[in-house]
Parts: sequence; C-alpha cells; structure tokens
Amino acid sequence: MLSAYQQFFTGRPTTAIARDLLGKLVRYQGPDGEAAGYIVECEAYLGENDSASHAYNGRRTNYSESLYGQPGNIYLYQIRAHYCFDIVVQAVNEPQGILLRGIEPAIGQALMHEHRGVTGVSLTNGPAKLVQALGIHSRELDGQPLEGNQLTVALDQFKIPREIIATPRVGVNLSGKDGKKPWRFYVANNPYVSGMRKREMDLETHGWRD
Repeated sequence: MLSAYQQFFTGRPTTAIARDLLGKLVRYQGPDGEAAGYIVECEAYLGENDSASHAYNGRRTNYSESLYGQPGNIYLYQIRAHYCFDIVVQAVNEPQGILLRGIEPAIGQALMHEHRGVTGVSLTNGPAKLVQALGIHSRELDGQPLEGNQLTVALDQFKIPREIIATPRVGVNLSGKDGKKPWRFYVANNPYVSGMRKREMDLETHGWRD
C-alpha cells in the first residue's frame, strides 16, 4: 500500500509529475546543517522506451537498480566526479525518473556557498551544482525513500510558477529516438535555471506567482 506521499510520484504521466515538482522545496539535513531550495528545472526520463534513459531497452545494472524501486525513492548517480539527483517515479520495476536540474536557494544559502565556493546563480543552476550545494558528496542515500529522509522533497512547501516552459532535455543524444522530445521543464525567467540568459531573468519575482 503506497503512502499519500508516494502516490504523488505515480499514477499519472511522468511528464505531469515533473511539471508538478516545479516549485516544491528540496531539503537536505546534512552533518553541517540544513540546505534547501525550490525546484526550478527538471527533466523527465520515461524508462525502457526512452532513448535517453539509463534503462533504455531494458538495461538494468547494479548501478541503476534503484531506478526500479518504489515511487518517491532516491536515485543518486555519478557522472565523472559529479553526483546527480533523480527521483524514482511510477510503479516498482517501471524505471522512470525525474532529474533535478536547478533549484532556487531558500534555506542555508551561506552553507551552500561554503559547499560550492561560488555565489550568484551559478550556485545551483545545474544538476551537479545543486547536489554539491546541498552538501551531498556520495551515493549513500541512493535507493532510499524521500519520505521522512534527511534528503526529501517537502510537497507541502512550495511556490507556484507563473509559467512553465518545456524544451528538449540537455546533454542527451539529440539523434536518439527521443532526443528532441520536450521533456525538460522549467520556471520561465527564473535566474537559477541552467543556461538562462541574463536578459531573460526576472530578478524581481523569479518567475513565481505573487
């Protein structure tokens, strides 16, 4: 029996879940304090039939095993020296996920600066940047549930985007079957979206509704 929290992450298209994650608060209670930020950018990966997915064509390894777990679980994976944070969605053995690509700092900004050694929008405007800013430096939480965890998404703490933009995903093989699908979603004009041009940034409301 799924909890009400887990039910948020299943029972509807992964693209719809990704859109609904925008504005939700990601929180991490690390050994040196709490850091948190509102999700402003994410990407949907639709499992075994998605040419950009880690599970494409049924590929299943020890490394990606957590992607096949319960909805609302954590999938932390490493690319070179960097870690990325994916949320498992859909039913067990249906390996779909949502990659967090950008967050707007909300709690523990000084701690985030300490973790990253930078200030400004480059603090959290990318998937590896936001994980490092939160203070996560290993795959220790991989496969664990978000619910009640030190790393969680607070579904009841959120901002509402004024507009959501959909584009192709970043860094995937564009010549692949699904390479150009518009499965990247972000809060329009938010400064912490990766690649957001300065002239397009809304520095007053950051793209949120009043």
